[in-house]
Amino acid sequence: MIPKIGYKLKMLCKICQLITDLCGSFRIFKYITFRAACASLTALMISFVFGPRLIKYFKSMQFGQMVRDDGPQTHLKKEGTPTMGGILIIIAILVPSLLWCSLDSVSVWLVIIILIGYGALGFADDYTKIRRKRSLGVKGKYKLFFEIMLGFIIGSIIFYLSGIKKEEFSTVVQIPFFKEIIPDLGLLYIPFVILVLTGSSNSFNLSDGLDGLAIGLFTITIGTLSVFAYCAGHSVIADYLGIIKISGAGELAVICAAMVGAGLGFLWFNGYPAQIFMGDTGSLSLGGAMGMIAILVKQEILLVILGGLFVAEALSVIIQVLVFKRTGKRVFLMAPLHHHFEQRGWPESKVIIRFWIIALILAVISLSTLKMR
Repeated sequence: MIPKIGYKLKMLCKICQLITDLCGSFRIFKYITFRAACASLTALMISFVFGPRLIKYFKSMQFGQMVRDDGPQTHLKKEGTPTMGGILIIIAILVPSLLWCSLDSVSVWLVIIILIGYGALGFADDYTKIRRKRSLGVKGKYKLFFEIMLGFIIGSIIFYLSGIKKEEFSTVVQIPFFKEIIPDLGLLYIPFVILVLTGSSNSFNLSDGLDGLAIGLFTITIGTLSVFAYCAGHSVIADYLGIIKISGAGELAVICAAMVGAGLGFLWFNGYPAQIFMGDTGSLSLGGAMGMIAILVKQEILLVILGGLFVAEALSVIIQVLVFKRTGKRVFLMAPLHHHFEQRGWPESKVIIRFWIIALILAVISLSTLKMR
């Protein structure tokens, strides 16, 4: 079934290419910037059209969010708000990606695999919470095992392709601010991919605790990565900036644009006060996709800077657990980090906006690395 669909899609691409060659006015569809804009608008429209319907359906099915009793007391009123909104985000990304991206791009398909794979894991976690009516879903060890196995598969594919499609895939790592330091990890790139994917997905998951916080941070981060993807895919710009030239990376800019549109569309309903939550269906899939894009455009290390708030959220949890186990004391009033500021008396909306501002500053710093090397 899948090979037949793939064959039909490939034939459709060839027909579209023939029409483009015959009619000059259709050549605009060759431009990455035009297709990126179309992908973003398509994702936005899908979100606006199907968002209200999905919210209404989830309410009728009583797919409501379970809230922790030990969390901020102001969050108790959010009990029952529809969750699993990540389904809407994934659909709003997949449809324009299949419409506007080149389906011959292996990189695009790798992103789609991660998006669906991690999304399926998140869905299983969300559904378990709803069915058992508690805030704990799939056991952490099972989730981690699945993430590691999927990361191993993706890492192995990239390692294999680096030997036959060197212009698109490699096992080198680009260090921000340094032009000449480009270490080749070789076989070690596989565990490196696992680390990036599991780290980005779980840190994003920890950041999803306030209305609109995680999706806002994601939109800023993936929008910045789209710039890196476009630059890496453009030979002239890549040579001028001294970054690794990656054949076909421009197609990743298109799928990134779809993610931006889907993110903004979801934020329309997820902004404070939220009408729907993305759940683990959204947070795991988006976090994994974010890490996958960074891997494919060779900005894995930069993601630590660009996604600095995701890193801070994850570190706050790790530090809190380790210190509490050793001393019985808490470093933060509550972890993850955004809850610490809530406990200090910051209104939820203020925490969200200030985190967005910091994310924008980190995005500017990250973009500056394009020339500061």
